[in-house]
Formats: sequence, structure tokens, C-alpha cells
Amino acid sequence: MAMATRTVRDATRELLRDLGLTTVFGNPGTTEIAFLTEWPDDFTYVLALHEASVVAMADGYARASRRAALVNLHSAGGVGHALGHIFTAYRNNAPLIILAGQQTRSLLPDDPFLGAVEAANFPKPYVKWSCEPARAEDVPAALARAYHIATQAPMGPVFVSVPVDDWDVETTKPIVSRPQIRGFAPDPSALDELVSALDAAEHPAIVVGPGIDGEGAVPDVVELAEKVGAGVWAPPMGARCSFPEDHPQFFGFLQPERKALASALTDHDLVVVIGAPAFTYHVYRGESETALPPLFLVSDDEQILARAAEGTGIRATPKLAIRALLDRAAPREAPKPRTRLEKPAAVTPITPAFAYSVISEVLPDDAIVVEETPSHRNDLHDHLPIKSTDTGFLTVASGTLGYGLPAAVGAALARPDRKVVAILGDGSSMYCVQALWTAAQHNLPVTFVIFDNSQYAAVRILGEAAGGEKVPGVDLGGIDFPALAKSLGLNTSVVEKAEDLKPTLEAALPDERPHLVHVRIDANPRTLY
Repeated sequence: MAMATRTVRDATRELLRDLGLTTVFGNPGTTEIAFLTEWPDDFTYVLALHEASVVAMADGYARASRRAALVNLHSAGGVGHALGHIFTAYRNNAPLIILAGQQTRSLLPDDPFLGAVEAANFPKPYVKWSCEPARAEDVPAALARAYHIATQAPMGPVFVSVPVDDWDVETTKPIVSRPQIRGFAPDPSALDELVSALDAAEHPAIVVGPGIDGEGAVPDVVELAEKVGAGVWAPPMGARCSFPEDHPQFFGFLQPERKALASALTDHDLVVVIGAPAFTYHVYRGESETALPPLFLVSDDEQILARAAEGTGIRATPKLAIRALLDRAAPREAPKPRTRLEKPAAVTPITPAFAYSVISEVLPDDAIVVEETPSHRNDLHDHLPIKSTDTGFLTVASGTLGYGLPAAVGAALARPDRKVVAILGDGSSMYCVQALWTAAQHNLPVTFVIFDNSQYAAVRILGEAAGGEKVPGVDLGGIDFPALAKSLGLNTSVVEKAEDLKPTLEAALPDERPHLVHVRIDANPRTLY
């Protein structure tokens, strides 16, 4: 019996429904019209006003929901605008299916207006897989493959370029929607070696990477740490919280610098890194004279395992590795808790440390914190402990500015059951400030807290530490964030005095619409790392 004909567009929409990809993040152009025409009522189109915001929103949505997100970008120019946050999605292990428009096939030999030359190569190397299907009939199959690559460990973005005339082509090619490919357990002999090392260690440490929270395995790693009596560290530049930071066995944050990191781990006789590189560094101040303890590295990413300079690598997805260790490792008493810092003084100008301590006091227990304050990261670590064991914290792994604001919008769309609070620097906010408009259009109850120190302080601090003098381009100022936010549809508040911060936040957090709180922060920098 002959197969019924349908268009490539119809077949693709059937596939997207089966895969749960009915929320689409985009900014449309003429090369996308054929995909968007007669938009189905059961699909949601989330419009952002710039392609970088599109991708960062989808990234926040995917990471907060732990499922793939579909992105629709405009040909070469739109993909070009988005590349910074495609790089971020790659570093964040965000499972994004990026669907880009392309000019009509018959025009491509003439290098037409809006045409993408070598479209599939444009986003490389920061996508896991990329293609422009050879035939229109192959588009749905390419998207099915893209989904399985994006959601297969290690997760990450993929890219499919589709010529505009492909969508109206009729096809009888069947499309099979298969379940997501599952994770994998560690090699038994490698696990034996790690279990023996854990049982023999007197002062073990576990470094908990973002891959743990990415799999929803925080409760499992808490159970493991408590069983084996390990001190727990967060990795340098970690983009998620994978251990409750008020737990007595949480020891703190490793710095992205070799000497400081080795010094922090010196009291341990074994270090097990799970779901993170060993290690991500940001500044170079010479080689450490202190050797790292014996090291095991558990990761689902063969590149992370291959490039590690030392230690024993074990390839496995984090949750299965943690569960295997729980079943076999011997119990041990918990280590002595670390001393906690006292609350900073309430002074004006407001210090970042005090601002974070106040946010900690008023933050709902199940809130999702989305952060991008590069110059104040140490203050955040010290004074805003993340306690949630389910996606309590999201930040940027790549260092590309502009992620936090749109990612908070995406997280709020993904998790309407949770309060989302975005804590952002003034410089970081301006890269994708257009995303405030999307928050207003969707009536998302996100609280955006802008720390305004009128400078790119991280550049200034690290530049001065490296001996730089009279560095241009670091001074900001004169940005009226409340006026800007109001023009995009938000409610706003301003805080200039320390005593006003808590009551202002307490009034803003319950707002059922997006609300921007502009906080004047002391411009005096503190040392990073």
C-alpha cells in the first residue's frame, strides 16, 4: 500500500511533537518563513530580539528542564550573531538543536543574498555535529539524528541548515521517533581500582562538577560523600551547583589557578573528580611547587579524559558511576567541618559581599539563581550558599558575556514552579539586555538584580594584577537601568543605601511580573583568584 504524502514541514512537525520539541526559540527572517508558516496551535514560539539572546534563552531552558531545546536561527547573519552563545552552549553541555534557514537551493550556486556559504562548517568546532541535508526528504531524518547526538552524553549543541524551499517538498519517507540514548556505567576493573583507592584513603576529597546536577544526581553524590567521609569541593569555573553549599562536608571552591588549587587540596590523600575537567584554569602565575594528590577523573567526555595531564580516567556518566561507588565503597567518619564566614557589615557604598549576604537571607529555598557577575564571583561563593539539590544555580562555563540575563528568561519558561533570580553585573547585562522584553511579553516573575559598579571590574582587577596600567575600555557609567527596563515593560526599583537593600528585595521578589532591582555597588575592586 502506498505511503501517504505530506510535506517535509508536516513530517518535521510530527517528529518534533514526538520528541517534545514544541517550544521553539527564535528570531525570524525570510529564510525561515516556510518553516514557520501556518504555525501549529500546540507549538510555542519564544521570540527574542537578538540571536545571541535566542541561544542563551534556549540554553537556560534546556539546562533548567534537563531536556533538549529547539532553536531557529536566520541563515548566515543570524547564526553569526549567535555564535558567542553557541560556544557557551558547547561549554555548558546544553542539548540544543539549532535549526538554521538557508537560501533556496536553486540560487545557491550564485552565492545569493542571505545565502550561507559552507553553512554546516560555520558553527564548527563548537557543535557536536553539523549538516545541511543533501535532499529535502532527508531533513526530518537529519533532525532526528541531531536530537540523539545533542542529548547523548556528553550533551551539547548540534546544527542543521535547511534551504527554504525544502519545507514544501512532498515526502513519503517514514520517520521513526526513538527514545533518548541512555548513559553508560564505568568499566568494572577501573571501578575496582577506584574503590580500592577510596577504601585506603584517610582524607579523600570529591570535586563535584556540573555534570552531576546535569543528570539530577546531587542527592546521590551527597549520599556518597557522607558514606565515604569525603570533603567536597566545587571545581574552578563550575557552571552548576552539584552539592548543597551549606552542608558540613562542603569545603569550598577551587580557584582557576594552579598554585591556589594545589594548595587547597594539599590536605587530601585522594581526589576524585566527577563530571568536571581536572582542571579549568583562567590565569597563569607559574607552576605549583605542590604536587596534586593521587587523582581519579570520572567523566562522560572522552576529550576531558584524554587531555588530563595526570590521574586515572574512568569513562562513565556521573549518576551511574556514583551509584556504583555507593554500592561498593566502605563507610568512613565525616571530616571536621570548615569554619564559615561572618556576615559582612552593612556599609554604603554597598559591598558585593553584603549584597550577596542579604540576597541569601531573602532568597526562597527552591529558587533558581542565574549568575553573571565575573568580578564578584568570590563574594558570591562566600556569602550566597546554594542549597537546592535540583538546578539551584546556573552560570556560564565559557566566559562569554551576556549569558545570564537571557538564560534566566529561559529557566523561568522551563520551570514556572520555581522562582528565578538573576544576579548580573552592569557590563554583563548590556550584552543581551533585549531579553528583558521577552520576559515582559511572557509575564515571567523573574527578579533581575543588577550590581552596578560602573566598570568592567574583572578586566580591571586582572589587568592590574598582571601589571597593566592605564588600560582603556573598562570604565562604564551613566546607564539608566531602571529607565531601560521600564521601556521594555518591567517594574523597577533602585537601591543606593545598604539599609534599603533587604526591604527592596523583599518587595520585589513576590512580584508576579519581571522586576529589575538596580543596586549601586562599591566600585573598589577586590582581588580575584
